[in-house]
Order: sequence, then C-alpha cells, then structure tokens
Amino acid sequence: MSQGKWAESVADLVPIEDILSMSGLDFLMGIVEGRLPMPPIGKSLHYRLHRVEAGRVTFLGQPNFGAMNPIGTIHGGWFGTLLDSCMACAVQSKLPKGVSYTTLEYKISILRPLFSESGPVHAIGETVHVGRRTGTAEGRIVGAENGKVYAIGTTTCLVMPAAS
Repeated sequence: MSQGKWAESVADLVPIEDILSMSGLDFLMGIVEGRLPMPPIGKSLHYRLHRVEAGRVTFLGQPNFGAMNPIGTIHGGWFGTLLDSCMACAVQSKLPKGVSYTTLEYKISILRPLFSESGPVHAIGETVHVGRRTGTAEGRIVGAENGKVYAIGTTTCLVMPAAS
C-alpha cells in the first residue's frame, strides 16, 4: 500500500466538488492508494490513513516529542484528534456520492498514557449506525506492537446532503 503524498498547500487539497463526486469509501481509498493527497493534519501530528473498508477505518500513528505535554506524556488532544479522525472517517466510508458530514460531538477516555518512545499505534474506527441525518462510530487506539488499548471513544456525526 502506498503512503500517498501529503498535501503541501491549499492548492494540493482535493476540491469539495471532487470529493462530493465520489462515495466516501472511494475518496478514502484514493488517499490510501496515493491517488489523492493525505490531509495536512496527519503530517503535523504524525499519523496517516492506513486501511479502509466500508464501516471500518484504520490510521497508523506515531506519538512523538512534538505532541508531548509538560509532564512528559502525549497530550490528550493528540488522542482526541486521532480518534476523531478514525471514527469520523469510518462514518464517511459509508456515505454515498454527494453526501458530506461533520463531527457533531465526540467523547474519549484515555486508559493509559503514551510517551514519545511508545512506538506506533493503530487508531481503529468502526461504524455503529449511519443514517440519513446522523452517523455514529466507536474508536480505539491500540499499540501496533503490543496490542494494548490506550484510549477509546465514540462519535456522532451530522450527515448532510451536498448544498445545491
């Protein structure tokens, strides 16, 4: 699987019209396969879309020094952003052409700390329900090498038809 190309400027982002011309699954597969650029937030926070199937999305992340808080652990915002990405993209993977979404709310629970030397993690998002107006998903951050669960979360996304 290709790691794809990171978007380096706004001009590198996929226009919303192009995104809406594809199903959510096709769009996400385009990123995984390297046909479409990866979003800039992944570069900043050291994670990327790794695997995609309808209703299930996996990101691969690497905690690092840049995400540490003053007490030497990985900041909770890193956990939240990674979980928001995997859960919301799981919802997106079930959306048809011409339909968009945004995160309405999410909740996370950090079960154990991560450190800059903790090694890679997988963030796995799985849908619970995707309807015409809302989508819900669950997520978890799991050590890629040790299988430990570091955090869990849930999300509700607002599902929206394309504006005409």
